[in-house]
Amino acid sequence: MTTNAQPPRPIVTPCVKVCAVDGASGYCLGCRRTLPEIAGWARLSDAERDAVMAALPDRPDPMVALTAASQASR
Repeated sequence: MTTNAQPPRPIVTPCVKVCAVDGASGYCLGCRRTLPEIAGWARLSDAERDAVMAALPDRPDPMVALTAASQASR
């Protein structure tokens, strides 16, 4: 019995293994996704993941705010 079954293709993800969410912005410091986006990533359709990926460059960089807050407290 032969099948033409293909192995599942990997899910594209913006994860860079820097997983910490900024409390002020709600964005991950590494990938800029929100916790709900991260938690539901595997269940999102390709189109939904594409929409999140397209939005990421326009999201504020939470590291900028953290760095500014750190410098202001000195």
